[in-house]
Amino acid sequence: MQQRILAVLSAALCLAACSGKPADPPPAEVYGTLEPFASEAIYFVLTDRFVNGDPANDHRDQGGAHPTFDIPLAPCDGVAGNVGYLGGDFRGLLDNARYIRDLGFTAVWTTPIVDNPDQAFTGGEEITCTGFGTDRGKTGYHGYWGVNFHRLDEHLPSDDLDFAGLTRGLREAGLKTILDVVGNHGSPAFTMPVAQPQFGQLFDADGQLVADHGNLPPEQLDPVNNPLHRFYNTRPDLAQLSDLDADNPEVMDYLVDAYLHWIGQGVDALRIDTIRHQPLSFWKTFADRVRAEHPGMYMFGEAFDDVAANIAPFTLAENGGISVLDFPMKSAMVAVFGSGQAGFERLGEALYLEGGPYANPYDLATFYDNHDMPRIDASDEGFIDAHNWLFTARGIPVLYYGSEAGFMRGRAEHAGNRSYFGQAGVDAAPQSPIFAPLQRIATLRRESPALQRGLQLNLRLDGDEAAFYRVYQHDGVAQTALVLLNKGDAEREIVLDELVQPGQWRDGMGGESVRIGERVALRVPAHGARVLLRDEPLDAPALLAELARRMAR
Repeated sequence: MQQRILAVLSAALCLAACSGKPADPPPAEVYGTLEPFASEAIYFVLTDRFVNGDPANDHRDQGGAHPTFDIPLAPCDGVAGNVGYLGGDFRGLLDNARYIRDLGFTAVWTTPIVDNPDQAFTGGEEITCTGFGTDRGKTGYHGYWGVNFHRLDEHLPSDDLDFAGLTRGLREAGLKTILDVVGNHGSPAFTMPVAQPQFGQLFDADGQLVADHGNLPPEQLDPVNNPLHRFYNTRPDLAQLSDLDADNPEVMDYLVDAYLHWIGQGVDALRIDTIRHQPLSFWKTFADRVRAEHPGMYMFGEAFDDVAANIAPFTLAENGGISVLDFPMKSAMVAVFGSGQAGFERLGEALYLEGGPYANPYDLATFYDNHDMPRIDASDEGFIDAHNWLFTARGIPVLYYGSEAGFMRGRAEHAGNRSYFGQAGVDAAPQSPIFAPLQRIATLRRESPALQRGLQLNLRLDGDEAAFYRVYQHDGVAQTALVLLNKGDAEREIVLDELVQPGQWRDGMGGESVRIGERVALRVPAHGARVLLRDEPLDAPALLAELARRMAR
């Protein structure tokens, strides 16, 4: 970077000497991240529960005595979950690609695409409304119970639409594809009254059996003497899932070969499931081997922990440079925008803008809920406020399907969290009061390099008010966003007297010109956002000095 800056300075000095006029120095380099994928905004779909675009691949008669389609549970607080397949597929996703793009998103994260068992699981513990890892009677509709990582699950493609066709169609609609990968486990593997086909087994690209748990508890496996036990650990980990042995190079080869196959069909980034259940060295090897074929591929993992110091090691270069879902920020967002309604100051604690444990906090995937926890219990206004923060603060925003309409708010996994959205849900979503404000702020971020990758400088995070800059000055692009948020029930004037950049700005929503003097005094609507943009380098001395200090750290 120093060589680039010196080159720019030399060119500027030469120009000045030739013209006889003093040259303006180049603007100082200011940014939060240069990670290309930080420009994206992610829409997360649990594919089976999004839209059924092709009933021909439903396989409604699959499973025999243990059928897999449409298995409703007893209602939990009046809402019945379902642990069977419900028909969502590649066609339903692609049919609604324009809907996702028009909502303001640029990437789609789908649940795993690999082949899952063809029966409902008969082992495990009885499903309860609040239980986690209670799987008796459940199917692999979610995709996380892989039995053949080289083959598509038959519920997803259509005769005229395979995975490569899906990624191609999404790209044509302006959307990148994020593949959800699992490197910790396969399918449920023991406690079945009678062993079931595929459960606890793994097959290779040719359909040959390479691993078999044999319906045995992990402690009874014999990897030394039984080749089919070699892929698995001899200790339990998550529920009854077959636990992959990180120390066996055959496991790594199997996973890398399978995922490189899918990545080669148009994948742009990876989301890694249960990342903390394998050692750091395992993920370093995995990331290095994938990036050897696909340099610079962005990856983010799920380390289910609210303590930043516990999840940050995955982000470090020596451990593979894999970003993570920002669970500490998720907890803060639930506290601030959910029913508790804490003040904006609670979010400041989770930003880690200076001196934090992450390799770069700007590369984290930020979210407030997903399929593995209760959806946020927020009012319509709470959703609007949450989106205003999610799409303007640091990080790469991730939104769970249906949140644009407050779908199943407050509901846990077996109590409606993973309910079927359907074409009816998609078609009705624009009528929700949550939808249009989300579309506005997401579209603004999509068009703003400052909101995507700019350094965040907080001016105020207090009560119902938030004010901060996002500054991006790099490689000939200069843009600053001044973000003002109000999560109160009444319009308010936000006044700022320090680190003000005087001059002409433009309103990011309406486009009109806004003149700022020595102080900022702007009215922000209730549960609203004002974002002002300046498309030229900053020149306020105090502000530049503070930004230089932040960049030097």
